[in-house]
Amino acid sequence: MPTFRRPTRFPSSPRAVRMASYRSPGKSATVARIPIRTAPITRIPVSPLPHPPTESHSITLTLPVPPSVNHQYATVNGRRLISSAGRAYKIHVGQLVWLKLAQSTHRTTLLTRLQSEWLTLSIRFYFTSALRRDVDGGLKIAQDALCEGLGINDNRIVETHLYKYIDKDNPRIEVHLTPTSSF
Repeated sequence: MPTFRRPTRFPSSPRAVRMASYRSPGKSATVARIPIRTAPITRIPVSPLPHPPTESHSITLTLPVPPSVNHQYATVNGRRLISSAGRAYKIHVGQLVWLKLAQSTHRTTLLTRLQSEWLTLSIRFYFTSALRRDVDGGLKIAQDALCEGLGINDNRIVETHLYKYIDKDNPRIEVHLTPTSSF
């Protein structure tokens, strides 16, 4: 009996293709690698904030890059729970937040304003590669960790700004949390 094969169609323009194999590498496991064509990545100049923040009104931190979405949560007995990597990240960020507050001379005023007003969150992600991570993948855990460290509910954040940059030598996120009057 003859087998019927679907005719091969070639796209009219190049498309990005990723192939992966989840088998352990061995003689029978081969992975086809097709290069991904992308536009050249250019750095966007960072514009200064419209009003220079004062220490008593905002908090600015440099934090480590959060774990990827695939490593933030684990499924245990059918329930989605935060993974050990996610918990460790939140603990580490909480310690950095309290260290920053301890160094601040206006910590009481700052905490009072952050706990009582609507907030704007700005995060600049500096990744090692443009193609490895999405800019929104680390938003939730970074936002949760920052707000838990400050002892505030993250539902107070009404405005969010995300930026993606490449820094192969120093991956990090730069977080700026400030009260807003736009809500």
